[in-house]
Amino acid sequence: MQTSIVRTPDGSELHSESFGSPGDPPVLLIMGATASGRWWPDDFCRKLAESGIYVIRYDHRDTGESRKYPAGEPGYSLSDLAADALAVLDAHGVARAHFAGMSLGGWLTQMLALTYPERVLSITLIASEPLATPDPEIPPIDPAVIAYHSAAGELDWTDRSAVVAFQAGLWRLLTGPERSFDVDSVAAIASADFERCGDPLAMFNHAMLGGDPEEMQPLLDRLGEIRVPVLIVHGTHDLVLSYEHALRSAKRMPHARLLTLQGAGHELNRQDWPEIIEGMRSAFGQADSKRP
Repeated sequence: MQTSIVRTPDGSELHSESFGSPGDPPVLLIMGATASGRWWPDDFCRKLAESGIYVIRYDHRDTGESRKYPAGEPGYSLSDLAADALAVLDAHGVARAHFAGMSLGGWLTQMLALTYPERVLSITLIASEPLATPDPEIPPIDPAVIAYHSAAGELDWTDRSAVVAFQAGLWRLLTGPERSFDVDSVAAIASADFERCGDPLAMFNHAMLGGDPEEMQPLLDRLGEIRVPVLIVHGTHDLVLSYEHALRSAKRMPHARLLTLQGAGHELNRQDWPEIIEGMRSAFGQADSKRP
Protein backbone atom coordinates (compact mmCIF):
# COMPACT_ATOMS: atom_id res chain seq x y z
CA MET A 1 0.00 0.00 0.00
CA GLN A 2 1.28 3.46 -0.96
CA THR A 3 0.24 6.62 0.90
CA SER A 4 -0.14 10.09 -0.64
CA ILE A 5 -1.20 13.55 0.50
CA VAL A 6 -3.50 15.31 -1.97
CA ARG A 7 -3.92 19.08 -2.07
CA THR A 8 -7.21 20.33 -3.46
CA PRO A 9 -7.62 23.63 -5.37
CA ASP A 10 -8.94 25.32 -2.20
CA GLY A 11 -5.87 24.25 -0.22
CA SER A 12 -7.38 21.34 1.71
CA GLU A 13 -5.28 18.25 2.33
CA LEU A 14 -6.69 14.77 1.74
CA HIS A 15 -5.14 11.46 2.72
CA SER A 16 -5.14 8.80 0.00
CA GLU A 17 -3.83 5.26 -0.35
CA SER A 18 -3.28 3.02 -3.35
CA PHE A 19 -2.88 -0.69 -4.00
CA GLY A 20 -1.44 -2.45 -7.02
CA SER A 21 0.37 -1.23 -10.11
CA PRO A 22 -0.25 2.27 -11.55
CA GLY A 23 -0.04 0.63 -14.97
CA ASP A 24 -3.25 -1.34 -14.39
CA PRO A 25 -6.78 0.02 -15.05
CA PRO A 26 -7.58 2.43 -12.18
CA VAL A 27 -10.61 2.47 -9.89
CA LEU A 28 -11.33 5.19 -7.36
CA LEU A 29 -13.24 4.00 -4.29
CA ILE A 30 -15.46 6.67 -2.69
CA MET A 31 -16.84 5.85 0.74
CA GLY A 32 -20.09 7.10 2.30
CA ALA A 33 -20.88 9.85 4.77
CA THR A 34 -18.91 9.99 8.04
CA ALA A 35 -16.64 7.17 6.83
CA SER A 36 -12.96 7.30 5.95
CA GLY A 37 -11.39 5.39 3.09
CA ARG A 38 -10.39 2.63 5.49
CA TRP A 39 -13.99 1.38 5.43
CA TRP A 40 -13.03 -0.06 2.07
CA PRO A 41 -11.19 -2.87 3.89
CA ASP A 42 -7.56 -3.56 3.10
CA ASP A 43 -8.34 -7.13 2.05
CA PHE A 44 -11.05 -5.95 -0.35
CA CYS A 45 -8.63 -3.50 -1.95
CA ARG A 46 -5.91 -6.14 -2.18
CA LYS A 47 -8.24 -8.62 -3.86
CA LEU A 48 -9.14 -6.00 -6.47
CA ALA A 49 -5.47 -5.18 -6.98
CA GLU A 50 -4.54 -8.85 -7.29
CA SER A 51 -7.07 -9.13 -10.12
CA GLY A 52 -5.14 -6.53 -12.13
CA ILE A 53 -6.75 -3.28 -10.95
CA TYR A 54 -4.97 -0.16 -9.64
CA VAL A 55 -7.00 0.70 -6.53
CA ILE A 56 -7.16 4.17 -4.99
CA ARG A 57 -9.09 5.04 -1.83
CA TYR A 58 -9.07 8.25 0.20
CA ASP A 59 -10.42 9.96 3.29
CA HIS A 60 -13.17 12.54 2.79
CA ARG A 61 -12.78 15.88 4.48
CA ASP A 62 -13.60 15.54 8.18
CA THR A 63 -12.67 11.83 8.23
CA GLY A 64 -9.50 9.83 8.73
CA GLU A 65 -6.35 11.86 8.20
CA SER A 66 -7.86 14.46 5.88
CA ARG A 67 -8.55 18.07 6.81
CA LYS A 68 -10.92 18.69 9.73
CA TYR A 69 -13.40 21.52 10.15
CA PRO A 70 -15.00 22.72 13.39
CA ALA A 71 -17.91 20.49 14.42
CA GLY A 72 -21.11 21.96 13.02
CA GLU A 73 -19.25 24.24 10.60
CA PRO A 74 -18.39 22.37 7.40
CA GLY A 75 -16.66 24.75 5.04
CA TYR A 76 -17.57 22.74 1.97
CA SER A 77 -20.48 21.33 -0.05
CA LEU A 78 -21.38 18.07 -1.77
CA SER A 79 -19.99 19.55 -4.97
CA ASP A 80 -16.68 20.14 -3.19
CA LEU A 81 -16.60 16.50 -2.08
CA ALA A 82 -17.22 15.41 -5.66
CA ALA A 83 -14.42 17.67 -6.91
CA ASP A 84 -12.12 16.21 -4.26
CA ALA A 85 -12.34 12.87 -6.08
CA LEU A 86 -10.86 14.46 -9.19
CA ALA A 87 -8.09 16.05 -7.14
CA VAL A 88 -7.20 12.58 -5.86
CA LEU A 89 -7.04 11.23 -9.41
CA ASP A 90 -4.90 14.17 -10.52
CA ALA A 91 -2.47 13.58 -7.67
CA HIS A 92 -2.09 9.97 -8.81
CA GLY A 93 -1.60 10.99 -12.44
CA VAL A 94 -4.87 9.37 -13.56
CA ALA A 95 -6.83 11.06 -16.36
CA ARG A 96 -9.79 8.64 -16.50
CA ALA A 97 -10.90 6.00 -14.03
CA HIS A 98 -13.61 3.62 -12.99
CA PHE A 99 -15.51 4.91 -9.96
CA ALA A 100 -17.14 2.91 -7.16
CA GLY A 101 -19.14 4.70 -4.49
CA MET A 102 -20.94 3.39 -1.43
CA SER A 103 -23.95 5.17 0.04
CA LEU A 104 -23.14 8.93 -0.17
CA GLY A 105 -20.16 7.90 -2.27
CA GLY A 106 -22.69 6.70 -4.84
CA TRP A 107 -24.23 10.17 -4.95
CA LEU A 108 -20.83 11.69 -5.57
CA THR A 109 -20.13 9.09 -8.25
CA GLN A 110 -23.32 9.98 -10.11
CA MET A 111 -22.50 13.68 -9.85
CA LEU A 112 -19.08 13.01 -11.34
CA ALA A 113 -20.48 10.90 -14.19
CA LEU A 114 -22.81 13.73 -15.19
CA THR A 115 -20.55 16.71 -14.51
CA TYR A 116 -17.18 15.30 -15.61
CA PRO A 117 -18.05 12.49 -18.05
CA GLU A 118 -14.65 12.76 -19.71
CA ARG A 119 -13.04 11.45 -16.49
CA VAL A 120 -15.37 8.47 -15.96
CA LEU A 121 -14.97 5.00 -17.51
CA SER A 122 -17.66 3.19 -15.50
CA ILE A 123 -19.55 3.57 -12.23
CA THR A 124 -20.46 1.14 -9.48
CA LEU A 125 -23.10 2.21 -6.95
CA ILE A 126 -23.16 0.18 -3.73
CA ALA A 127 -26.01 0.63 -1.22
CA SER A 128 -26.75 4.02 -2.74
CA GLU A 129 -29.67 5.95 -4.23
CA PRO A 130 -30.42 8.10 -7.26
CA LEU A 131 -29.69 11.80 -7.02
CA ALA A 132 -32.77 13.70 -5.89
CA THR A 133 -34.84 15.00 -3.05
CA PRO A 134 -36.59 12.32 -0.92
CA ASP A 135 -39.24 10.30 -2.73
CA PRO A 136 -42.39 9.81 -0.58
CA GLU A 137 -43.12 6.55 -2.40
CA ILE A 138 -39.87 4.94 -1.21
CA PRO A 139 -39.56 3.69 2.40
CA PRO A 140 -37.49 6.09 4.52
CA ILE A 141 -34.57 5.17 6.74
CA ASP A 142 -35.57 2.57 9.33
CA PRO A 143 -36.59 4.07 12.72
CA ALA A 144 -34.12 1.74 14.47
CA VAL A 145 -31.24 3.44 12.68
CA ILE A 146 -32.52 6.90 13.61
CA ALA A 147 -32.94 5.81 17.23
CA TYR A 148 -29.40 4.44 17.34
CA HIS A 149 -27.91 7.63 15.93
CA SER A 150 -29.86 9.71 18.44
CA ALA A 151 -27.72 8.19 21.20
CA ALA A 152 -24.57 9.68 19.65
CA GLY A 153 -25.12 12.94 21.50
CA GLU A 154 -24.72 11.19 24.85
CA LEU A 155 -21.44 9.52 23.91
CA ASP A 156 -18.05 10.62 25.22
CA TRP A 157 -16.27 11.05 21.90
CA THR A 158 -12.89 11.26 23.63
CA ASP A 159 -13.31 7.71 24.95
CA ARG A 160 -11.80 5.35 22.40
CA SER A 161 -13.54 2.24 23.76
CA ALA A 162 -16.93 3.94 23.77
CA VAL A 163 -16.53 5.25 20.24
CA VAL A 164 -15.40 1.87 18.90
CA ALA A 165 -18.31 0.14 20.65
CA PHE A 166 -20.74 2.68 19.17
CA GLN A 167 -19.38 2.12 15.66
CA ALA A 168 -19.47 -1.65 16.05
CA GLY A 169 -23.04 -1.50 17.29
CA LEU A 170 -24.09 0.59 14.32
CA TRP A 171 -22.55 -1.77 11.77
CA ARG A 172 -24.07 -4.74 13.57
CA LEU A 173 -27.48 -3.07 13.18
CA LEU A 174 -26.87 -2.44 9.47
CA THR A 175 -25.79 -6.02 8.76
CA GLY A 176 -28.41 -8.02 6.88
CA PRO A 177 -30.19 -11.01 8.46
CA GLU A 178 -28.47 -13.47 6.13
CA ARG A 179 -24.95 -12.14 6.69
CA SER A 180 -22.46 -12.79 9.46
CA PHE A 181 -21.14 -9.82 11.43
CA ASP A 182 -17.36 -9.66 11.84
CA VAL A 183 -17.10 -7.58 15.00
CA ASP A 184 -13.31 -7.93 15.20
CA SER A 185 -12.73 -6.47 11.73
CA VAL A 186 -15.18 -3.62 12.29
CA ALA A 187 -13.69 -2.80 15.69
CA ALA A 188 -10.19 -2.80 14.21
CA ILE A 189 -11.14 -0.26 11.54
CA ALA A 190 -13.04 1.90 14.04
CA SER A 191 -10.12 1.82 16.48
CA ALA A 192 -7.60 2.76 13.80
CA ASP A 193 -9.86 5.58 12.63
CA PHE A 194 -10.10 6.94 16.17
CA GLU A 195 -6.32 7.15 16.31
CA ARG A 196 -6.03 8.70 12.86
CA CYS A 197 -8.76 11.30 12.83
CA GLY A 198 -8.00 13.55 15.81
CA ASP A 199 -11.60 14.78 16.12
CA PRO A 200 -14.22 12.02 15.67
CA LEU A 201 -17.11 14.47 15.99
CA ALA A 202 -16.03 16.30 12.84
CA MET A 203 -17.35 13.44 10.70
CA PHE A 204 -20.91 14.44 11.58
CA ASN A 205 -20.44 17.60 9.52
CA HIS A 206 -21.43 15.37 6.62
CA ALA A 207 -24.96 15.25 8.05
CA MET A 208 -25.26 18.95 7.23
CA LEU A 209 -24.59 18.46 3.52
CA GLY A 210 -28.10 17.84 2.27
CA GLY A 211 -28.28 18.15 -1.49
CA ASP A 212 -29.69 21.40 -2.84
CA PRO A 213 -32.97 20.44 -4.62
CA GLU A 214 -32.31 23.07 -7.29
CA GLU A 215 -28.96 21.42 -8.00
CA MET A 216 -29.98 17.78 -7.62
CA GLN A 217 -33.29 17.64 -9.50
CA PRO A 218 -31.76 18.62 -12.85
CA LEU A 219 -29.11 15.95 -12.33
CA LEU A 220 -31.79 13.36 -11.53
CA ASP A 221 -33.53 14.24 -14.78
CA ARG A 222 -30.24 13.59 -16.61
CA LEU A 223 -29.37 10.18 -15.15
CA GLY A 224 -30.48 8.58 -18.40
CA GLU A 225 -27.65 10.46 -20.12
CA ILE A 226 -25.01 8.36 -18.37
CA ARG A 227 -23.55 6.24 -21.17
CA VAL A 228 -20.78 4.40 -19.36
CA PRO A 229 -21.38 0.94 -17.88
CA VAL A 230 -23.26 1.13 -14.57
CA LEU A 231 -23.33 -1.55 -11.87
CA ILE A 232 -25.86 -1.15 -9.07
CA VAL A 233 -25.20 -3.32 -6.00
CA HIS A 234 -27.84 -3.41 -3.27
CA GLY A 235 -28.95 -5.62 -0.41
CA THR A 236 -32.60 -6.54 -0.05
CA HIS A 237 -32.53 -5.72 3.68
CA ASP A 238 -30.85 -2.30 3.64
CA LEU A 239 -32.21 -0.31 6.62
CA VAL A 240 -30.66 2.99 5.52
CA LEU A 241 -31.50 3.08 1.82
CA SER A 242 -34.15 0.49 1.03
CA TYR A 243 -33.85 -1.85 -1.94
CA GLU A 244 -36.46 0.26 -3.74
CA HIS A 245 -33.75 2.87 -4.26
CA ALA A 246 -31.80 0.38 -6.36
CA LEU A 247 -34.85 -0.40 -8.48
CA ARG A 248 -35.42 3.31 -9.02
CA SER A 249 -31.79 3.85 -9.98
CA ALA A 250 -31.86 0.98 -12.46
CA LYS A 251 -35.00 2.39 -14.06
CA ARG A 252 -33.39 5.80 -14.42
CA MET A 253 -30.16 4.51 -15.98
CA PRO A 254 -30.77 2.34 -19.05
CA HIS A 255 -27.18 1.08 -19.14
CA ALA A 256 -27.33 -0.22 -15.58
CA ARG A 257 -26.97 -3.80 -14.41
CA LEU A 258 -28.56 -4.56 -11.04
CA LEU A 259 -26.72 -6.96 -8.73
CA THR A 260 -29.13 -7.92 -5.95
CA LEU A 261 -27.64 -9.23 -2.71
CA GLN A 262 -30.36 -11.32 -1.11
CA GLY A 263 -30.47 -10.89 2.66
CA ALA A 264 -27.70 -8.27 2.76
CA GLY A 265 -27.99 -4.94 4.52
CA HIS A 266 -26.29 -1.55 4.25
CA GLU A 267 -22.82 -3.05 4.19
CA LEU A 268 -19.80 -4.24 2.26
CA ASN A 269 -19.83 -7.75 3.68
CA ARG A 270 -16.91 -10.09 3.07
CA GLN A 271 -19.37 -12.80 1.98
CA ASP A 272 -20.35 -10.63 -0.99
CA TRP A 273 -16.88 -9.55 -2.08
CA PRO A 274 -16.40 -12.23 -4.78
CA GLU A 275 -19.70 -11.36 -6.46
CA ILE A 276 -19.14 -7.61 -6.16
CA ILE A 277 -15.59 -7.79 -7.51
CA GLU A 278 -16.72 -10.00 -10.38
CA GLY A 279 -19.48 -7.50 -11.20
CA MET A 280 -17.09 -4.56 -11.03
CA ARG A 281 -14.57 -6.25 -13.30
CA SER A 282 -17.35 -7.05 -15.77
CA ALA A 283 -18.30 -3.36 -15.86
CA PHE A 284 -14.64 -2.42 -16.28
CA GLY A 285 -14.38 -4.83 -19.21
CA GLN A 286 -17.47 -3.37 -20.87
CA ALA A 287 -15.95 0.09 -20.58
CA ASP A 288 -12.66 -1.07 -22.07
CA SER A 289 -14.43 -2.68 -25.03
CA LYS A 290 -16.10 0.65 -25.85
CA ARG A 291 -12.88 2.65 -25.86
CA PRO A 292 -11.34 3.41 -29.26
